[in-house]
Amino acid sequence: MCSSFRPLLPALQAVAARCPRTKTWTSLRAYATEAAANYDYKPSHYGQPLFQSHPHLLRPNELTPGIPSEEYERRRKDLMDSLPSNSVVVLIAAPVKYMSGSIYKYRQASDFWYLTGFEEPDSAVVLEKNSSSRGYRMTLFSSGKDSAKEKWEGPRTSFDDALNVFKADDALTIKAFPAQLRSMISLYSNVFIDLPQSPRKNARSTKSLLRYLSPPVNPRSEYETVVESLSSSRRKPLAPLIAQLRVFKSDCEQQVMRTAADISGRSLAKTMRFTRPGISESALAAHFEYLCCLSGSQRLAYVPVVASGPNALIIHYTSNNQVVQDGEMILMDAGCEYNGYASDITRSYPANGFFTPPQRELYSAVLSAQKALVELCTEAEELSLHDLHRKSCDLLRQELKQIGFTLHTGDLERVLYPHFLSHPIGIDLHESSHSDRAELYVVLIVSHSLDLKFTIHARLKAGMVITVEPGIYVPPTAQFPKHFHNIGIRIEDEVLVGEKYPVVLSVSAPKEIADIEGACQGLLGLEPL
Repeated sequence: MCSSFRPLLPALQAVAARCPRTKTWTSLRAYATEAAANYDYKPSHYGQPLFQSHPHLLRPNELTPGIPSEEYERRRKDLMDSLPSNSVVVLIAAPVKYMSGSIYKYRQASDFWYLTGFEEPDSAVVLEKNSSSRGYRMTLFSSGKDSAKEKWEGPRTSFDDALNVFKADDALTIKAFPAQLRSMISLYSNVFIDLPQSPRKNARSTKSLLRYLSPPVNPRSEYETVVESLSSSRRKPLAPLIAQLRVFKSDCEQQVMRTAADISGRSLAKTMRFTRPGISESALAAHFEYLCCLSGSQRLAYVPVVASGPNALIIHYTSNNQVVQDGEMILMDAGCEYNGYASDITRSYPANGFFTPPQRELYSAVLSAQKALVELCTEAEELSLHDLHRKSCDLLRQELKQIGFTLHTGDLERVLYPHFLSHPIGIDLHESSHSDRAELYVVLIVSHSLDLKFTIHARLKAGMVITVEPGIYVPPTAQFPKHFHNIGIRIEDEVLVGEKYPVVLSVSAPKEIADIEGACQGLLGLEPL
């Protein structure tokens, strides 16, 4: 210790004695299994955490944390049972992304992961519908073991483990995928596949599939015929069918999503305690991410919004590069991803821990509307997301009139509340774009001899998870009361739709005014770490 610090030591010790010790990490899910002290799990022999290598993260029956192997099997069977005879399904893993020559932390393609649980890049899966008791045959393509490559990038799952752990009927090298695919699809009338999106035209192109199918070591001509085959009328879109399965969350998925929301909610509450005038928005974003990681989150679900003062009037403000001033409100929209599932929570709170009268009044108006909307998130109400949004406009209009707003046509929907109320959430932050927000309707896919009908559930059904996020953003213009100028309030919860009653998954994040002030001031027993 530097001698210049010695005179300060008694004072520092006295301060430390007055501050109770707090745990910097608390597991929201107890270790699945105690690892045997005499067994060495390092390095792993697999390309992702499995019970055999990570018994502290997974239970014996789980393929990915929280999701049992049987559930992946059920998902595949439900999909294949919904398809007509003579059908094949093809899914391709997400590509590896780079930044400045280094690899981003890899995230598997959502639909691919939903059906397989397989988290490695350079992989693909083919599901062939048949008349077996299983209902399909599964072929998993992957890199397999490569000691030279694993020396740099870490372990990969062997083909034997692809059979035994991931329940594939056959496991082949990804190098064989183009030739095998060409052979397989020639046998089927209905080829369900989603083509990669073209970055230039924001469209899906058969040619863009080449970069997935043609390693530089192989001649390009070998893959031209595969692409041409996929261009035929036999190709059908796969994403809308998987979207129907993903919209309803199983009990296991609900539990994982509740844990994700708990991590985000508690991190948000502690970030309220950490906030003070003079701190930067970026420091609050970093603190939230730090707390989520300590609690087991793998990554943030999206770039957080930490908008202080007038910045809250920018709906997707992600610069987070200004300094918080005394007397300002902070709108924080942030959520983590935990074991494959996203969370999404927004809270608005005072930087100094105390609402001013105008802030309290406007916040109470939005909160009243938000709580009423949450209560409507049941199957019994028979509402669609579009119905809920219309009701949110009616409720906010009523609340604003009570606190002195004189609203003219377009003031609410175009200026004060310009965004939609809700979106589905799950593996993706904005779950499937194939769910319609308006009336319940049937989409008819017509392709020559195949008429495939499927229902998109627009009205809320039990098992869905959606967000409810009304907001009011008051610009400094003369038609609105001056004392509300430059205040932006949004309150967002994740809601599990029930038959008669909704369940708020994000309940860990303080929402009532007394609880928010208590969290900010340290009155709820929360510490910033």
